[in-house]
Amino acid sequence: MTTTTAGGSDGFRTSVPGTHCSKDEISLLVIVVDVNPIWWGQQAQREPEFTLSKCLDAVMVMANSHLVMTRTNKLAIIASHCQESHFLYPSKHWKAGDVAGDDVSSGSGDGKYELLSVANDLIAEEIRNLMARTQVKGHQTDTLLAGSLAKALCYIHRISKELDAGQDMKSRILVVKAAEDCALQYMNFMNVIFAAQKQNVLIDACVLDSDSGLLQQACDITGGLYLRIPQKTAIVQYLLWVFLPDADQRSQLVLPPPVHVDYRAACFCHRNLIEIGYVCSVCLSIFCNFSPICTTCETAFKIPLPQMMKPKKKKLKAAN
Repeated sequence: MTTTTAGGSDGFRTSVPGTHCSKDEISLLVIVVDVNPIWWGQQAQREPEFTLSKCLDAVMVMANSHLVMTRTNKLAIIASHCQESHFLYPSKHWKAGDVAGDDVSSGSGDGKYELLSVANDLIAEEIRNLMARTQVKGHQTDTLLAGSLAKALCYIHRISKELDAGQDMKSRILVVKAAEDCALQYMNFMNVIFAAQKQNVLIDACVLDSDSGLLQQACDITGGLYLRIPQKTAIVQYLLWVFLPDADQRSQLVLPPPVHVDYRAACFCHRNLIEIGYVCSVCLSIFCNFSPICTTCETAFKIPLPQMMKPKKKKLKAAN
């Protein structure tokens, strides 16, 4: 971002440190929003002033701000549900040229950027359709966050393959977390984290309720920011202050201090978070209880048993 100031006949150009970027560099932001209907239904009863619609309004404010900062910025929003992971933006009804922000009609009489107006309407329509077809059955009430993150990484990979020659792209994922962690997704979650680290994709976390140990690990491993906001109704301020700037701009800001990371692992047998356990030396599976056979790779361990002391035979006295 540059600012040009003319004084008399001479002109000079100044650049703000840490905000200069190449004209061909693309910044892709993928926002994963937790729309768990059970959690948001309970939240509406606890705090009627902060509902899912208010949260999505704050997310769209940040999304619009990201799009208008630079012409080459790209955006994607994924709704993480307890039954599926659904793209809110871009959707199947959206044209590829509109996603890139090119050739957007600017005939609106009110001067509003057409891309933002259409994107907001599309996001609202997609979330209404998603919640309308929701039917919570059985005990599957956990948010499919690991699958949503995997879908976000696939989308980032696809966009990176569509770049023109000489173009660079910086990608990051922002997770707006509502419901509690699901220990059953531990393995899938860790695979996604290490895949993001390998692709140099930052993972940020904006947590609305209880702390998430899995997201703490994700942010620490990938170099992102983790923040549990103290006041839910002020979410838009935290999104614009903490999570809107990219990694290069954050060094110029005074951000909340890093939190203590909970690096406890989940056992493979019961999916419980443990501090001390048994690790298979072949596949590195973790168990809370000892087992002579690994249930993951079926390796049988040779256990040295304590040697039994042979009883001494009493010498029979010779009969006189």
